Amino acid sequence: MCYAKSLRKKDTEILERLNDELYLNYKIPLEFTPYYHLNGFTHGNVYIIPMNEPDQIYPATWGLVPDWALHNPNKFLKKSNTLNARSESMFEKPSFKNSAESKRCLILADGFFEPHHENGVAIPYFCHQPNDEFPTGDLFLMAGLYNEIDSETSLFSATILTTEANDFFAEVHNKKKRMPLVLANDLYEDWLDDGLNQSQINELMTFGFTNREFKAHPVSRDIYKKGIDTNKPYIVEPVQKDTLF
Repeated sequence: MCYAKSLRKKDTEILERLNDELYLNYKIPLEFTPYYHLNGFTHGNVYIIPMNEPDQIYPATWGLVPDWALHNPNKFLKKSNTLNARSESMFEKPSFKNSAESKRCLILADGFFEPHHENGVAIPYFCHQPNDEFPTGDLFLMAGLYNEIDSETSLFSATILTTEANDFFAEVHNKKKRMPLVLANDLYEDWLDDGLNQSQINELMTFGFTNREFKAHPVSRDIYKKGIDTNKPYIVEPVQKDTLF
């Protein structure tokens, strides 16, 4: 599962990073807004690079709305949880099948939150990829699916693909043992290739998880509370477990 994420980078940092990785001239949307904590159940915007326009970055409602629900997207999102799609079954699920075949995307992030369970209590962990330039988390791209809510106005919706946890994330997300499919840097363009068949897509998902090291640390349980503005720097900062309660 991946129901909360961060994207703290400035637009200039994102463009520099993406142009280094993909050698394309990306365009950032005018309303681009970084965030420390986005709760997926608010259906706020994630930022995606869609398959049909691989040199553009668009905002997309978090929670994929399939074609058959486009007449009332809000009603669908209230009743259905499409924040994540299991990579192992996306070709069989009516909500995801069409997008899996022809509407794949890359979803920008520089961190995400996962629950770690101890003694029946969920402790949120912030997961990120530190490096020398960004010690609190470099930019990375998740494999996702998207659909147009309104193609004329470029309104999109999207979901993050998840897969079985590796050894590291099985320790972090120790109940469900899932992790978002963070792609290796050299597979970004492959994921957006419209010439892939189902077998090739499945192979990418099976072997495409990044080999860059992740780190994780416990953070404030405020992210589980209502009525608290958690879109602030403190929410990604490490805390001692004995201060969580």
